[in-house]
Amino acid sequence: MKIVLLDALTLGDSDLSELASLGKLTTYAVTATDQRLAHIADNEIIITNKVIIDEAIIKANPQLKLICIAATGTNNVDLVAAKNAGVLVKNVSGYSTESVAQATLAMLLQLNQHNRYYDNYTRQEKWCTSPIFTHIDAGFSELKGKKWGIIGFGAIGQRVAELALAFGCELCYYSTSGKNSAQAIKQLGLDELLLSCDFITIHAPLNEDTLNLIDENALSKLKSGAVILNLGRGGIINELAMANALDNQDIYHGTDVLASEPMSADHPYLSVLNKQRLVITPHTAWASREARATLITKVAGNIKSACCH
Repeated sequence: MKIVLLDALTLGDSDLSELASLGKLTTYAVTATDQRLAHIADNEIIITNKVIIDEAIIKANPQLKLICIAATGTNNVDLVAAKNAGVLVKNVSGYSTESVAQATLAMLLQLNQHNRYYDNYTRQEKWCTSPIFTHIDAGFSELKGKKWGIIGFGAIGQRVAELALAFGCELCYYSTSGKNSAQAIKQLGLDELLLSCDFITIHAPLNEDTLNLIDENALSKLKSGAVILNLGRGGIINELAMANALDNQDIYHGTDVLASEPMSADHPYLSVLNKQRLVITPHTAWASREARATLITKVAGNIKSACCH
């Protein structure tokens, strides 16, 4: 089998030997739109994380048998065109639950504890001239007893709930689909969750129900000192509204995802004046070493199952 991995750079330093053992593997660090035809060439199997495989690409490659998406989302592949051409499409789910849940907790703790402020304080040698042994100007709170609302209560949301319980938080959730109601913790409407929660974490997919779910109106409902994190998908939070809220409300925000990635040089978050209220990571929450290893194993499994189909 001839296999091509179109955007190996997205997998970092992951070991690809399991994929290489399945056939002749060609890898490209990145594949630009105008490089797709040349990079795919006569390969029977495509592995893509974010490279777009549209109808034109599928029609131009009649040798294609399988498109493996090295991610859960399938929006970068024209599924209808693939089906019409008899090309199987397989994605991967459930590989990053622990990684994203851990990243959620790390981001919340960073914002709540003001670690960046205190690290800068010591690096600037201000502690060296302190008249007392401590410095607690940036006040922080214990997680115990705080109300934590989870938007999107799938596998990741449920794992985050388990970690929150370990800290003694009071939990509630909002189902973005309206279908997830058989849970042990309390289900709330979105407005009630926004109004009452100290911490809010988003673990939902981007769809017609969640696009701009957190807009200017929703942000205005947040209580003073609230922390809201997006570990789901960019586009769920209206980023211009959030940038304005960070400068005009007593709230904190952390996000691992943006509506358009990579980040643009004129993104409104880069102009936020209250920078201490904002933490941004470059879509890394999914990517622990263990998660990436699991992802590759599952992609290999998809190839094996398709070739035995």
